[in-house]
Amino acid sequence: MSEEARAMLEVYDDPSDRRSFSQEETSSAEESPEDTRLSLESSSDAVPYIGQMFETHDLAYEFYSEFAKRCGFSIRRHRTEGKDGVGKGLTRRYFVCHRAGNTPIKSSNDTKPQRNRKSSRCGCQAYLRISKNVDSGITEWRVTGFSNHHNHELLEPNQVRFLPAYRVISEADKNRILMFAKTGISVQQMMKLLELEKCVEPGLLPFTEKDVRNLIQSFRKVDQDEDSIDLLRMCKNIKEKDPNFKYDFTIDGNNRLENIAWSYASSVQSYEVFGDAIVFDTTHRLAAFDMPLGIWVGMNNYGMPCFFGCVLLREENLRSYTWALQVFLSFMNGKAPQTILTDQNMCLKEVIAKEMPTTKHAFCIWLIVAKFPSWFNAALGERYNEWKVEFCRLYNLESIDEFELGWQEMVDLYGLHANRHITNLFTFRTFWALPYLRSHFFAGMTATGLSKSINAFIQRFLSAQTRLAHFIEQAAVAIDFRDQAGEQQAMQQNIQNICLKTGAPMEAHAASVLTPYAFSKLQEELVMATHYASFQMEENCFLIRHHTKIDGGRKVLWAPREEVLSCSCHMFEFSGILCRHTLRVLSTLNCFQIPDRHLPIRWRRANLLPSKMVQGASWNEQSESVQALQSMMSALIAEAAKSKDRMDIASREVSSLLSRIRQQPVSVHGSRYDFHKV
Repeated sequence: MSEEARAMLEVYDDPSDRRSFSQEETSSAEESPEDTRLSLESSSDAVPYIGQMFETHDLAYEFYSEFAKRCGFSIRRHRTEGKDGVGKGLTRRYFVCHRAGNTPIKSSNDTKPQRNRKSSRCGCQAYLRISKNVDSGITEWRVTGFSNHHNHELLEPNQVRFLPAYRVISEADKNRILMFAKTGISVQQMMKLLELEKCVEPGLLPFTEKDVRNLIQSFRKVDQDEDSIDLLRMCKNIKEKDPNFKYDFTIDGNNRLENIAWSYASSVQSYEVFGDAIVFDTTHRLAAFDMPLGIWVGMNNYGMPCFFGCVLLREENLRSYTWALQVFLSFMNGKAPQTILTDQNMCLKEVIAKEMPTTKHAFCIWLIVAKFPSWFNAALGERYNEWKVEFCRLYNLESIDEFELGWQEMVDLYGLHANRHITNLFTFRTFWALPYLRSHFFAGMTATGLSKSINAFIQRFLSAQTRLAHFIEQAAVAIDFRDQAGEQQAMQQNIQNICLKTGAPMEAHAASVLTPYAFSKLQEELVMATHYASFQMEENCFLIRHHTKIDGGRKVLWAPREEVLSCSCHMFEFSGILCRHTLRVLSTLNCFQIPDRHLPIRWRRANLLPSKMVQGASWNEQSESVQALQSMMSALIAEAAKSKDRMDIASREVSSLLSRIRQQPVSVHGSRYDFHKV
């Protein structure tokens, strides 16, 4: 639907247009020479005229409605009058323009929020009056008053169909929509199918998506209540079997399920390690009930999406989102993420700022880019692809100053000064442009490849059964499948499968610590580090420049006592992987191992402990022991690699130690894995 049509719907989709005025809202319009001087000879059957006769008042209404539709407005029934104006039998009826009268003043109610809905009423005086006439026992209705003078612009034929009076869903279409709804397809898909069946252009059906959504809600009101009860019962049953399963819900004033959220025990455990950067995707709806669906997703150490929680909301507003975030934090023991990615939702933006004040909020770039064709294709025409390349260049810049200067040049070059989407993007640039986000950790989830992986993961949930109660079962199956696949991959991908490319001790050290996914990222930087020159500018400060460049470069600082590296490109802060510039400095300093704090726990192999073995253990309690063991293993590998004899001794002793460890029983005390036995 076009922006113009949407704006018009905002004004004209007034529910008050569907009901009659009270008798006091306007005064009676009597016949006047100016308004009613239309002779029978000069009138057409398509235009109302004084003296025109109808068998019933309903036929008169239908005639006037068709006339109004051709002219560009709609009508509604207005006043009815009885004999002597007291109601002793209906004798007169008024039909008026849908914009007649003025907006009724609503009484304020502090306990009930008021909707700021625009009204279409503007005091239009166009009307048709019919009076009852009984002659020889035959009742007819005669036109006694008519005015077609409007104080507003009439709509074009392609606009008038959006008026509520003409947005009608036939019985046949209702039956088709009901059938589609039972199959679980989305409303958008329903509209496309109906357009194909009726051979009409997109957007030319006699009803809108909103009308279909309202119809589906009326179909499912009873079923939805039943499914809500089933869903709550299912959550209770799961909770009884698994005390670590978490769920919460709200009930409205009519004792109906309003919102519900849940998370699994494995999800809470995963969040302990991988909850530093998350995505809260609210762009989908549960097709079976057309309900807004929110899914919390993260990225594990093998570069695979992991599920944290799910929420179904009745409405998308401040109150609902506030409840959703509060419940999610309670599920995760009050631990807020470092960063969170969402759609460009201003309501959600406000709630996150309040409920997660220490969390960096950013917008998903892949959701923004997906809207570009509808935003800029028409405005840019043949230059669209050229502009998109320039946008991507600006997006990937490192310097804020370069970005802002380049943005203004781009706006000038493509003449986009008045484009509201460009203005909006620049206003909220700190929420999506990389120059403003590089100092915050996002676990690589802004990359195109990972965004596709996350979206594919979410689609598994959207393939749930059509009944609401089955949705939680389908989600559980999806999570178990992913967990099993991840564990299997972790078992199969080990150090023997990794191919070392540089032969550097740092590479072997990283391969022994990081998961194959994280190591592959670091290995790319190690290979590229050989293409860079290192210049020591002052003590512990280096300039790293590509060997083909004569100026520019990145500044790297080295704190030897703490073994901390810092690069002006901020790659480590952004992804948790050291960049080629810092790796070049380590090589210059003759370092053969990567400093421990630059091999984050969340990317290490030991992080992927099978959740069934851990049984609810807190990673915070285990991380120090695991990290100490990893440090010893790293030192062992580094020392053993210095000669063949050392390597043979290390292999023999480690093999013997591993055999003894496997013979030890796994001891669990108080639902906590006992590392001291190991």
